[in-house]
Amino acid sequence: MNELGKRITDLLNEQGMTQKKFAEYVGITEASLSRYISGEREPKGEVIANMATALHTTSDYLLGVEQDEEISGPRITRLLARNVNRLSREERNKIIKILLDAK
Repeated sequence: MNELGKRITDLLNEQGMTQKKFAEYVGITEASLSRYISGEREPKGEVIANMATALHTTSDYLLGVEQDEEISGPRITRLLARNVNRLSREERNKIIKILLDAK
């Protein structure tokens, strides 16, 4: 397993998402996902971007450019903007509360 595969697997486990559901969301086959995770194939940029969106992270994190999943500044803004439609009302309210309480 390569670094991309490890990060995908770790995030899937953290989020309780199956590989099947993840592959469907990203728009790839389970076989392709398996090859990406094992390192047999490299996903195209668009696929990596879709994976990052599905896993609520960044392409840079998946590719190992960012060593830590903690992000701030413009990157957090892009990440939130990309995922806002998938957030529940409760999740949105929680984010607003965090932002309002930030000092």
